Amino acid sequence: MAEYIIAIDQGTTSSRAMIFDHGGNIISVGQKEHEQIMPQAGWVEHDAVEIWQNVQEVIGIALGRADLTRHDIEAIGITNQRETAVVWDRRTGRPIYNAIVWQDTRTQPIVDRLAAEGGVERFKAIVGLPLATYFSGTKVAWILENVDGAREAADAGHLMFGTTDSWVIWNLTGGVEGGVHVTDVTNASRTMFMDLETLDWRDDILEAFGVPRSMLPEIKSSSEVYGYAEDSSLLRETPISGVLGDQQAATFGQAAFRSGESKNTYGTGCFLIFNTGEEIVHSKNGLLTTVGFKLGDGPAHYALEGSIAVTGSLIQWLRDQLGIIESAPEVEKLASSVENNGGVYFVPAFSGLFAPYWRPDARGAIVGLTRYANRGHIARAALEAVAFQTRDVLDAVNADAGVALTELKVDGGMVANDALMQFQADVLGVPVVRPVVAETTALGAAYAAGLAVGFWDSLDGLRANWQEQQRWEPAMAAEDRDRELRLWRKAVTKSMDWVDEDV
Repeated sequence: MAEYIIAIDQGTTSSRAMIFDHGGNIISVGQKEHEQIMPQAGWVEHDAVEIWQNVQEVIGIALGRADLTRHDIEAIGITNQRETAVVWDRRTGRPIYNAIVWQDTRTQPIVDRLAAEGGVERFKAIVGLPLATYFSGTKVAWILENVDGAREAADAGHLMFGTTDSWVIWNLTGGVEGGVHVTDVTNASRTMFMDLETLDWRDDILEAFGVPRSMLPEIKSSSEVYGYAEDSSLLRETPISGVLGDQQAATFGQAAFRSGESKNTYGTGCFLIFNTGEEIVHSKNGLLTTVGFKLGDGPAHYALEGSIAVTGSLIQWLRDQLGIIESAPEVEKLASSVENNGGVYFVPAFSGLFAPYWRPDARGAIVGLTRYANRGHIARAALEAVAFQTRDVLDAVNADAGVALTELKVDGGMVANDALMQFQADVLGVPVVRPVVAETTALGAAYAAGLAVGFWDSLDGLRANWQEQQRWEPAMAAEDRDRELRLWRKAVTKSMDWVDEDV
């Protein structure tokens, strides 16, 4: 048996390949950013061809840095930005339009049209999701309605749809020369098309969206052999045997396998997942019901999720749009240049507000500004917004679960920011715990792939790999925390009701 697993992490801002050993340790990483295409306000796109090219490149970088070849790799795991939609022509292998990113809000008119009959929760009892621009279903519908020739090509059976896991697997297994068109249950549960109970596409919902079933990938479990890398790949003949949407992958990488276990990932957005085991729990407090994982022929495990649209991408915005920092890590130093936020609160509702508010009419707002405020206060307010949004989601989780969380496991790029993690513990009032391997998204995909081929033999073995690196205990006085939360929630109300019909 080979000694390593490679995970491809196709994320919102970059694609990575990470190689892990049996202990779950990172051996090497290849990473490359791709362009964020924003043709107009509210529109966010990616070039799917660029993404596939980058995936191939980062595989080579990771192998090269570790001085490994395909013979050293036992299996390939895939994790991905979940709701980003790609539509391509099965005859040419070319996308008919840029990938529409999960953050994109252009499909609000389609949401409104579908919600005219039954409201935004029209399909929620079946799919676990409210009607929202966030999910990939409306994005596919938009492409079919707005790209010349798309409807005719779809009706003729020429078009394929998938989230970026499907796009990568199809290309990796041969593309037009016999590529495998599949997705897993976690990604399928983010389309608005999959029945949570049957784990199959719903024809009546597809009909309501105007999407032919022939476009959709086959739904598989999160851990099984889907196919093999094609002959031209650096990973030729290596099995692709694990797929998890990025947030479910991070939960899996945190070894949160049991009902009641949870994690929060700090990436482009922020995503708190609470494992509900084999029970489908429908939220009454603005959370999503989603599939957590399914291993081979085993039962599906479900979860409640609180999705926050803008966290890490807010820091990227400070860098790229405002230019007040040159690199993302600088934000911690800039925020630490002031003693407090100076009364400034930043609500980053760039794509509306996600959980627990679900307000597409909201837009970003910086409130509490005086002439005293400087760029340090704005940077601090941006970091604090991440923690405040997480508190809002955690309150909803506690209300739905009926049992308060006693600690929060965290992962993702932003957990390297010690000041943010301390403030997170302060506003939550519970300890925040960072593992040794903070990049748990790729690790979770590696775990799923490795389980399918016997590289790892059990969940207990994976749980033994998890190690705590650092813990932050809450240090803020209760009255100060209550005041900060009161002002934050006041700021949130100022971001609402902004979008009118002519905005």
